[in-house]
Amino acid sequence: MTPNLSAAQLWPQPPKLPKPVFSDQRWLDAVFLHWRVPEAVAAAFMPEGVQPDVFDGSSWVGLIGFRMEKAGLGTGPGIPYLGSFNEVNVRLYSREPDGTRGVVFLSLDANRLPVVLATRAAGIPYVWSRIRQWPPFPGRDSRQQYGNRWTPAGSMGELPVGYSVRRFGGGSARSHFGVVPKLHTAVSDPLSIFLTARFGMHGSFRGRTMYVPNTHHDWPLFGADVHRLTDELIGASGISVSGPPESVLYSPGVRTRFGMPRLLGTGG
Repeated sequence: MTPNLSAAQLWPQPPKLPKPVFSDQRWLDAVFLHWRVPEAVAAAFMPEGVQPDVFDGSSWVGLIGFRMEKAGLGTGPGIPYLGSFNEVNVRLYSREPDGTRGVVFLSLDANRLPVVLATRAAGIPYVWSRIRQWPPFPGRDSRQQYGNRWTPAGSMGELPVGYSVRRFGGGSARSHFGVVPKLHTAVSDPLSIFLTARFGMHGSFRGRTMYVPNTHHDWPLFGADVHRLTDELIGASGISVSGPPESVLYSPGVRTRFGMPRLLGTGG
């Protein structure tokens, strides 16, 4: 990697989004924690026709928390109440034979029951949970928007940001994780881009593999230190990890749009 290149210069060009747009969303205060996992382990979770995407000889599993804001239908305004909620997901990284990259969600915890029910009906593994976002960071009134990107204003790198999850039901999995962002340490290394430059998800719907595309500008990414980490969500998904995460990132967020899904093999 050329040291003088910025993340924007290294970021892959987002593919053209198939029309019509069916959702416009903002993902804010994102925390990314990632561990290596053997490719064979990830392969067991891939939908038919999709294989694990590999970086540095490994597959990767991520624990990601963020604040969904102003999610709406089409290009319309955000849906009141239901369009803004906390989400924590566990995901793997996927690749089609033609090179199309995506993510495979093992679980997505959210604190809006109607959202959970509607997405589960579409084959997306949402789970109803109580999720608390730690105090917003760097704060709504100190976050600035430039076009479709969010970047932090000021230097409040001493404060942590994180998420606490408790699934409803006795004995259900929990998770508490947070980081202290280093806002003067923007990152653009190949691994960070591999883990975040994802423009769609692979999943199963009625026995078929589908791909749901999205597009967004490059995440403004910053290094971070783990502040707290006690997680049961990854284990509940059927994957075992140990030790600290190898990749720890924070982003104030991006705006994203989703296009129409396609079934693998149909070409769109």
